[in-house]
Amino acid sequence: MTAVATAPRKHHLLKSIGEIAGIVLLVAAAKTAIAEPFYIPSGSMEPTLLIGDELLVTKYPYGYNAASLPAFVVLPANERYFGALPKRGDVVVFRWPGDRSQTWVKRVIGLPGDRIALRDGRVSINGKPVELRPAGAGQSEVEDGSRIPAARFVETLDNREHEIFKLSALNSLDNMPETAVPPEHLFVMGDNRDNSADSRVPVRDGGVGMLPVANLVGRVDGIVGSWDLAMRNQPVWTWPSGFRLSRFFSSVK
Repeated sequence: MTAVATAPRKHHLLKSIGEIAGIVLLVAAAKTAIAEPFYIPSGSMEPTLLIGDELLVTKYPYGYNAASLPAFVVLPANERYFGALPKRGDVVVFRWPGDRSQTWVKRVIGLPGDRIALRDGRVSINGKPVELRPAGAGQSEVEDGSRIPAARFVETLDNREHEIFKLSALNSLDNMPETAVPPEHLFVMGDNRDNSADSRVPVRDGGVGMLPVANLVGRVDGIVGSWDLAMRNQPVWTWPSGFRLSRFFSSVK
């Protein structure tokens, strides 16, 4: 009796394990091939992305390689399949060249072969300054929850507009001599221009330097949720008020 009763139970257990494994593999495959959520811990992309935003990153626009695997899987860079270059103005997630276990987010400014320069905080591409116009004032959130005044501007890249912040009129990163973007690389910047370690800063100094295309994870297409992290310092019962409902399921310019 016992042996006969055990066999069906064993079969049911193996079937359940197989179903769970199948679900795990399906989720991993979807995160690799289609989209994956990422979380914003810093203010380098303000005002476009806020601390506490959860992003939907689609992977198929730029093709696939080792960087496309789920974030916890870290493998050396390899050839990209079905590859395509981003467009200027795309907001992208990538593996940081200094440590591929880290994923960062910035905006693509320059493509391979472009000549990029900065003068008084204004970007020039191939000798032509990009359009930049004032758009009032804003507040930049710091990681500790405090806020500092910021000048707001609208920048235009290839007829695509997005907002940027400038925290001061003069910053050490405001000027850069014209530099050519090497083949298979990108020039990326944060929208919070005075609070972003990006292609203006070498990897050895904690920046991105020229970003290898092979490090691309995907394109940021939307915000699926957002919570004000400063609420962590408030009583637990007030935390629900930290949800930024207006940002849920919103697009990213």
